[in-house]
Amino acid sequence: MTDNSSNRVSRRTFITATGTAGALALAGCTSNENAGGDGGPSGGSNGSGGNGSQNGSDGGSSSGQLSGTIDIAGSSTVFPLATAMAEKFRKEHPDVKINLQSTGTGGGFANNFCPGRTDFNNASRPIKEEEKAQCKQNNVQPVELKVATDALTVIVNNNADWVDCVTAEELKQIWSADSPPEMWSDVNSDWPDQPFELYGPSDASGTYDYFIEAIIGEDGPGHRSDYSPTEQDRTIIQGVQNSQYAMGYLGFAYYTENQNSVKALGVNDQSGGGGCVKPSIETAKSGEYAPLSRPLFTYPAKSSLAEEHVAEFAKFWVENSTSNEIVAQQVGYIPNSKEEKNAQMQKLQQAIDEAQSN
Repeated sequence: MTDNSSNRVSRRTFITATGTAGALALAGCTSNENAGGDGGPSGGSNGSGGNGSQNGSDGGSSSGQLSGTIDIAGSSTVFPLATAMAEKFRKEHPDVKINLQSTGTGGGFANNFCPGRTDFNNASRPIKEEEKAQCKQNNVQPVELKVATDALTVIVNNNADWVDCVTAEELKQIWSADSPPEMWSDVNSDWPDQPFELYGPSDASGTYDYFIEAIIGEDGPGHRSDYSPTEQDRTIIQGVQNSQYAMGYLGFAYYTENQNSVKALGVNDQSGGGGCVKPSIETAKSGEYAPLSRPLFTYPAKSSLAEEHVAEFAKFWVENSTSNEIVAQQVGYIPNSKEEKNAQMQKLQQAIDEAQSN
């Protein structure tokens, strides 16, 4: 796909296309949402904490413009935001090639970023201690940058007229591995005597990890295994759309692009006494949508920041993390505040200065 007159590909276009076709060129960026967690990105590896520039390039060109390759893998939730930022960046720097893969947070860390095959890993939860240890073994130093906030969304079929709101405790009962209910009526006697059909992210996903932390509890029995796991959010949408008795959960941006196809449930945290709260940018920003609001991250490798084009893309992303147009309107997440942006930029600039001074 090439640039159109507005030099922009809409969220609906790239989420739909990548979810069904597998690979898509976005304004010179290579995006692959269907990539599995076992392989590295198409850009290859230089074995030094990321791909950086290819063919001996130092991240610049004879004309003074930025050039080189940036490899990014990780979270499917952050994938739409990374794609939007890559599109915007390449309007200013068309000689920079950006390879994007949606591999899941954990799959991205384990198979791509920590082995030194990518420059960035997107994540819908903070990096784990074991992932830090793997990165350290390979001399990869991740730099944590908060880029947005998400409202993790629970969805049901449009014809599920018996439910508009669930409590956090009901969600725990439905998704817990401890004697998981088979029927809707097992959880609430007012619900139909019909079996659940459940769709959600795989255990390579940061969304899966966050759901366990927020709903089931990290010290709890774990996530039930008898559901349809996938790393493709569109598959979750399609599964729920096609079954009246289905339920799933995924990032808010994917729901907003399919809100006519499925129904988002409100969540009653009960502990806060606020009643049922629907997921939205406003309720997540205010903190009302508890406990399913969560920060989203990207992690550049410090060594990759020694390359000018990688450092400039990281700065571009953080600088635009406050953009209502990109983050909220185009993608569907909550932008960083100015204070959050300034804190992330200070952290990033320090990492860049250290990387480029070596």
